[in-house]
Amino acid sequence: MRAIADTHAFLWLLTDDRRLSRRARTIMEDDANTIYLSAASVYEISLKARLGRLVLPEAPESFIAGRLAIGMFRPLVISVAHAARAGSLPPIHRDPWDRLLIAQAQIESTPIVTADRSIGAYDVETIW
Repeated sequence: MRAIADTHAFLWLLTDDRRLSRRARTIMEDDANTIYLSAASVYEISLKARLGRLVLPEAPESFIAGRLAIGMFRPLVISVAHAARAGSLPPIHRDPWDRLLIAQAQIESTPIVTADRSIGAYDVETIW
């Protein structure tokens, strides 16, 4: 299975947060699955850390790079097609990071691991 981790799902898995559903945890921890971390989530994490709205055990760059290096997640770049799709989505969800994830999920035909119910209002599969 392939899936894109929403930012909160990525963080909740790595911090062992109990808000992460059992199903989401099982899927993201299964080595047989390929779980992507979008560049949009990396930007969101870095920005929130810089603004003091997110505390990480180390600098965002090394925190994220370390998780990618051990193979827990694979990077997902933002393409021109992703950006164009995100900009053309109906305004159901106003968060630009989530809109990029939705566009990536649609174009890549990949579900999103997310607790955000408003994402499911788009034509995209969600896992929770």
